[in-house]
Amino acid sequence: VRLAESGGGPVQAGGSLRLSCVVSGFSEKQYCMGWIRVAPGSNQEGVASIDSDGRTSYADSVVGRFTISKDNVTNTLFLEMTSLTPEDIGKYYCAADFRRFPPPRIEPGGSCQQGYLHWGQGTQVTVSS
Repeated sequence: VRLAESGGGPVQAGGSLRLSCVVSGFSEKQYCMGWIRVAPGSNQEGVASIDSDGRTSYADSVVGRFTISKDNVTNTLFLEMTSLTPEDIGKYYCAADFRRFPPPRIEPGGSCQQGYLHWGQGTQVTVSS
C-alpha cells in the first residue's frame, strides 16, 4: 500500500488549501482513512477521517472549516481547508486502515477506531499571520 500526499505549502491566515493523497496498492472494499497533523512541539492530532460507508469525523478545532472527501474512481483522499489560522501549521499525513475484523470505522474526533497501519510521507502546511 502506498500513500502519496501533495498540496501543502505556505498560505496567509484566512486562506485555503486543498491537500490530496493518492492511495494505491490495495483491493479491500472496507477502509478507514484520515488526515493527521503534527504541529511543531506537539503530539500528532487526528484532523479528519472517512470510512467506506462515507461517514466522516472531524476534530473539534476544524469543524466547519475542513472537509474530508474521497474520490473512489481515482482512490484519492482530499482535505479541503478553509479559514486557515497559524494554529493549523504542521505536517499533514494521510493514513489508512484496511483491517477486516473488526471492519474499520471512524471514531469521534477525526480518527479511525483502530488507528492506522499505512502512512504517507506528509506534506507541510505553513500559515502566516
